[in-house]
Amino acid sequence: MSDSVDPMNPTEPLGQLPKPATAIPSMAQVSKERKTAASTVLQKIRTSHPRASRIPDSVFAVIILLSAISVFAIVVLVAWELIDKSRLSLHQFGIGFFYGHDWDPVAGSFGAMPFIYGTLVSSFLALLMAVPLSIGVAVYVTEMCPQRLRAIISFLVELLAAIPSVIYGLWGIFVLAPLLREYVEPFLARTLGWTGLFTGPMYGLGMLAAGIIMAIMVVPVIASITREVMTAVPQNQREAVLALGATRWEMIRMGVLRNARIGIVGGVILGLGRALGETMAVTMVIGNRPEIAKSLFAPGYTMASVIANEFTEATGDLYLSALVEIGLALFIVTLIVNALARLLVWSITGGTARVRA
Repeated sequence: MSDSVDPMNPTEPLGQLPKPATAIPSMAQVSKERKTAASTVLQKIRTSHPRASRIPDSVFAVIILLSAISVFAIVVLVAWELIDKSRLSLHQFGIGFFYGHDWDPVAGSFGAMPFIYGTLVSSFLALLMAVPLSIGVAVYVTEMCPQRLRAIISFLVELLAAIPSVIYGLWGIFVLAPLLREYVEPFLARTLGWTGLFTGPMYGLGMLAAGIIMAIMVVPVIASITREVMTAVPQNQREAVLALGATRWEMIRMGVLRNARIGIVGGVILGLGRALGETMAVTMVIGNRPEIAKSLFAPGYTMASVIANEFTEATGDLYLSALVEIGLALFIVTLIVNALARLLVWSITGGTARVRA
């Protein structure tokens, strides 16, 4: 019986496929050929220009290494200069400088406690007002804001960080202080005066005004970091919570904020670092009086503002050394706060957080 014939090709029997002209190379063979070709090209480049290929790479590596080392060198030099210029005060007052209450340049008596107290109280007030507002802004922009408004609101929030601090100070003097003096402080004195925090003369300038100004300046920092860590939360986390029947608020609270809490704390600490070092705006509205008062209406002083106000007036060596020692304390605190904040943010974002418009 003869073999059946393929109707598409009568010359070939059915069931016998034509052999390919060339064998198809395997993936391993292709990869090996590519590596061989690349090695050949690289070898030709090296043999044709042996020095020209190594010198630019070496110069580039040295420049990048020097750039990285310069950052550490600047920090070390700043710390060394502060320590060197404050030796006289460190030797004269020792550790007692930081809990002394008297600041009398004429009598040669210097104590940093009023400035430490003013820095801590004003920063705490700023965070007390800025943290809820910042988290609310970040939640709205990330989870609830329409797409067409997201970029606008993000731009306005970031615009607050671009405004110079002296502009905030002028706004605090001419707008905020009259509002506090005529409306806010009388209301607080009537309703919460029994606490002792809202008593005394109402100037409009004092610890409360400084806290409000600092809160406005801290909002962009905390809101930006909170947006980063909320964006880093996986989308399937949100979908899983919603699939279990949770409402939007429950999804945000349990699926997003709970997973982002470490990064949010890092953003808050980073905002605290900004508040601790703020100078001009606080100097213009805090009242600049070196005393410790319970009332938030009373004037105060911060470590940054006393340096800005009195550094040019420091006539004696001890006076100047005391101011530099305050700067050294502020420098160390700021470094610790910022390092801790960066560590907390990195621990939740893994170093891959990106700001989403």
